[in-house]
Amino acid sequence: MEIDGGGDRISGERPIIMVTNDDGIDAPGLRSLVRVLVSTNLYDVRVCAPDSEKSAVSHSIIWSRPLTAKRVEIDGATAYAVDGTPADCTGLGLSEALFPSRPDLVLSGINVGSNCGYHIVYSGTVAGAREAFLYDVPSASISYDFDWKRGEMNANDFVLSAQACLPIINGILSAIKNKTHPMQCFLNIDLPTDIANHKGYKLTRQGKSMGKMGWRQVEEKAQGPKMLSTMTMDTESGVVSSDNDTSARSKEDSRLFKREVRGSFNEEGTDSHYLKEGFITVTPLGALSQTDVDCQNYYKEWLPKITNQSCSSSSL
Repeated sequence: MEIDGGGDRISGERPIIMVTNDDGIDAPGLRSLVRVLVSTNLYDVRVCAPDSEKSAVSHSIIWSRPLTAKRVEIDGATAYAVDGTPADCTGLGLSEALFPSRPDLVLSGINVGSNCGYHIVYSGTVAGAREAFLYDVPSASISYDFDWKRGEMNANDFVLSAQACLPIINGILSAIKNKTHPMQCFLNIDLPTDIANHKGYKLTRQGKSMGKMGWRQVEEKAQGPKMLSTMTMDTESGVVSSDNDTSARSKEDSRLFKREVRGSFNEEGTDSHYLKEGFITVTPLGALSQTDVDCQNYYKEWLPKITNQSCSSSSL
């Protein structure tokens, strides 16, 4: 079997899938995805994921120090836990410094919580796939729309989510083999809460939906709720806080604030809308932050006008 993975060729071997995420290497979503991939016996599975939760870190990377990669035992896979961000993990996994070759496909997830609309900007899960896209390796981010109000996670939901992604994964690998896979985008896949009774697969576009966040001053630090890469949270469990803040704080010159959800916006006809309708949404994404035509046209007239006025004023 010959696979074109953005310039690499692998002949006579199973295609290589590398898995990363932002919930950490021990998260149930990643473990379920790897278990399902391994159980097919169709892929060579690698894992390069953060050693702890890195939700909502977006596409940040670490420059200030070397990264540690520690071997972790996951049945059927070659796995490393890295003290970096999702983008760091993908970059290291692609570099051939950690693994002997590049993967044919990178999967980031399965995230606990959906990643639609503007929430994609914050998502470490999406960034894990985007980093592969930037290096011309086919990729997809995968998120499960977990409902925090119903209580504890059901591991079987992640297994069902992983199984539901297999047709898409196999389709991507087939397109890579046939050299028809488009390299101008990567995929963002969101799975509905009731995954066992999903309504099918829906090609969608990224919308502008997001949860509106506010800030409120609080008196004392408390254990924070679970923050997802979607910037949604378990609002019943307390104050959002960071355990990484070890700086000295005096009561005289410091104030403590917490995030809180103050509403949400859901745009019809887009990824979040169809996800809430019960579909598995498949959304092609790119990495360019392009604005719409109206803004381009406005500034096309605006920029020469204000710069010519400036030149005229300076000549007086």
